[in-house]
Amino acid sequence: MRLELNEFCVKALEWGSSTRLEGGTLYVSKEEIIEHLKGDERLKSVDVDLARPGEKVRITPVKDAVEPRCKLEGPGEVFPGFIGDVETVGSGRTLVLKGAAVLTCGRIVGFQEGIVDMSGPGAEYTPFSKTFNVVLVFEPRDGLEKHDYEAACRLAGLKCAHFLARKAMESVGGVKPDNVEVFELPSLREAMTSHPGLPKVAYLYMLQTQGLLHDTYVYGVDAKRIIPTLIHPNEVMDGAIVSGNCVSACDKNSTYVHLNNPVIRALYARHGVDLNFVGCIITNENVTLADKKRSSSYATKLAAMLGVDGVVISEEGFGNPDTDLIMNCRKAEALGIKTVLITDEYAGRDGASQSLADAAKEADAVVTAGNANAMIVLPPMEKVIGFTEYVDVIAGGFSGSLREDGSIEVELQAITGATCELGFGKLSATTY
Repeated sequence: MRLELNEFCVKALEWGSSTRLEGGTLYVSKEEIIEHLKGDERLKSVDVDLARPGEKVRITPVKDAVEPRCKLEGPGEVFPGFIGDVETVGSGRTLVLKGAAVLTCGRIVGFQEGIVDMSGPGAEYTPFSKTFNVVLVFEPRDGLEKHDYEAACRLAGLKCAHFLARKAMESVGGVKPDNVEVFELPSLREAMTSHPGLPKVAYLYMLQTQGLLHDTYVYGVDAKRIIPTLIHPNEVMDGAIVSGNCVSACDKNSTYVHLNNPVIRALYARHGVDLNFVGCIITNENVTLADKKRSSSYATKLAAMLGVDGVVISEEGFGNPDTDLIMNCRKAEALGIKTVLITDEYAGRDGASQSLADAAKEADAVVTAGNANAMIVLPPMEKVIGFTEYVDVIAGGFSGSLREDGSIEVELQAITGATCELGFGKLSATTY
C-alpha cells in the first residue's frame, strides 16, 4: 500500500471573502464555513475565529484538533465513516495543509477539555500554539445530551477540516506542493522475508475506549466494539482513526495527532535500517477485567502470529488504562516478544508519588512523556476564544485556578497535548 502526502505549507492565516490558499496564506471566509456547517439541528450556533502563533490568545475548552486534509487521488475520502462513503483509505494521494489546524471548542464535559495558549509559558507545552488555527465555537440546542453534543462537534470539526483542504485544492490548481512524503510497506508475505537479519517490529496502538465520552472511532465504528485487529499504518495517516475523546487534555490523542502519529513515522524512518516494520495492531482500553483480558490476549496473539521480535506499545490516558498497558506488556513478554512502552506519569506535584496505577517487572523499557501533575502559571491573555468559566473544574485545575487578573494556575494536565503518550511533544524524564 502506497500513500503520497502532498503537503502545502500554511505560513499565514487571514480572513477572506472566499476560502482559499494563496501564496502560503490560508484565507478563511467565516460565512462559507458557517454555511457549510449549518443544518445540524443539534447545534444552536457555530462561531468561527482565528488564532495565530505568538498572539496573546487563549482558547478553552478545546475538545479536538484536526489537520485539514482531503484526497487528491485514490479510493475513499479522508475520515471514512464521517466524510463521504466508508471506503478503505491509506493509498493514493492526499492533500495536507501543513501548519494549519481546526480546533473545536465547546462546553461538552467541562472538566475534560483543555487549554491552548498561543503565546507565553503555556504555549511551550502544546503543539497547537505552533499551528495556524481555525477555531470553531459551538453552542448546543437546549436540552441536548452531552454525547449528542460531542458527536455534533466531532462531525463539524472533521467537515471543516475537509472543507478547508478542498477549497485549498481548488485554489492551488497545478501548483506543486511544498513537500511530498511517500509511505509504503510491502505485503505481509513479502515483509516476512524482507530485510533478513533485522528484527521484525510491530506497533501495538492502544485506543481510548472506556465509554461515557471516552471514545475513539475506526472507520466510523466505536472502537470499544471491536476486538484487536491489524491496520495498515497508512490508513491511520489518512484519517481512519478519529478522536471522540473528552478525557484529560494533556494525554488525549487528538485526531490531528493520530494523523501525524510520531511512533508510526519513527518506525517508518527506521524501516530497513535497523528494524523491519511489519505493521500496526490496534487494541482498545476497557473498563471490565474480562474485556481487558480478552483484548490483551488477542492483541499479543496477533503479534505472535506475525512472528515479530518486538512491539512498541503506546497508551492513551492514565489510571484505568495503565492496567491494559501492563497486561499487554506482560503477555507479549511471556510470548518471547520484547516490549517498549510509551506512557506519561501522574507522579504528584512533587514528583514523588507512584507514577502509574499498575506495574510489572517485565516493563523494563519505558519512555515517558513527562509528569502531568507538574504545576504552571499561565499569564492573562488579551483575548479568550471560548469559555473561561470551566477553568476551575478542568482536569488539572482547582477552585481558584482562574484568578481575578485572568491568569490561571493549573497542572500540565489541563494543557492540550502537554504529555501526549505518542511522543507528539518534547517533554520526557530520566531516572538517575
